[in-house]
Amino acid sequence: MNELEALFEQGSEWMPWLVDTAINLSIGLVVFFVGKFVAAKVSHWCENRLLKASVDQAVAGFASSILYALMFAGVALMALGQIGVETTSFIAILGAAGLAVGLALQGSLSNFASGVLIILLRPFRSGDFIDAGGQMGTVNRIELFHTYLKTPDNRVIIMPNSSIMDGSIVNFSREATRRLDLVIGISYDADIRLAKQIMEDIVNADERILKDPKCLIAVSELADSSVNFFLRPWVASGDYWAVRADLLEKIKYTFDERGVGIPYPQMDVHVHKQES
Repeated sequence: MNELEALFEQGSEWMPWLVDTAINLSIGLVVFFVGKFVAAKVSHWCENRLLKASVDQAVAGFASSILYALMFAGVALMALGQIGVETTSFIAILGAAGLAVGLALQGSLSNFASGVLIILLRPFRSGDFIDAGGQMGTVNRIELFHTYLKTPDNRVIIMPNSSIMDGSIVNFSREATRRLDLVIGISYDADIRLAKQIMEDIVNADERILKDPKCLIAVSELADSSVNFFLRPWVASGDYWAVRADLLEKIKYTFDERGVGIPYPQMDVHVHKQES
């Protein structure tokens, strides 16, 4: 009986501590999850405000990602402090651990640094069509460690920022105009003047082709099977692919109608018969 009473006394001594611990743990969890939810909402609200202020979407996305990371870190420290963890010593431990983790995660830190450089140097903006790191697509969003590209066939490419900054970046959308570089070949027995006149008429009839700079149409090469022309009109960047496809189609149809031959590679085989 005395042992049972001692057990109850010991339990009554521990009960306030257990209750306080359970309450603090519950409050800490509430602080963590509510704070995480609020951080996500605030970062999303800030991104929308930046977009309404005509800030580039890539910059707005990057800034909101940094804001969310800072708020999440603060919420995590508040939750740990509510539970009873000494945040001052915990921060010191995190600093020491951060050094070790930083050495182990050099690639991620490189991606973060590259993301900062992308935002500062602005080699491209949201909506630009680029070729970087061996991938081509339209820039959709820049985040802390990755850049999101969307391809013309609606695939999403998630690229590490470091792979973009470590190589060449080709921005097809930076300038308002682009030049089409087409090579048109005609057969050797075709009329060069007629072929050139046909191409000039097609170019002049297309309102999307700019008058200045002037389109270049000239013989570029006497090749093995064809006489090749340079056809180099200037167009608005957004019209590039549509004009290219239309020009090739119209040239083919008109050449066929006017009797201008378009050759294909040929090989002459000579057979020599040896007398026995």
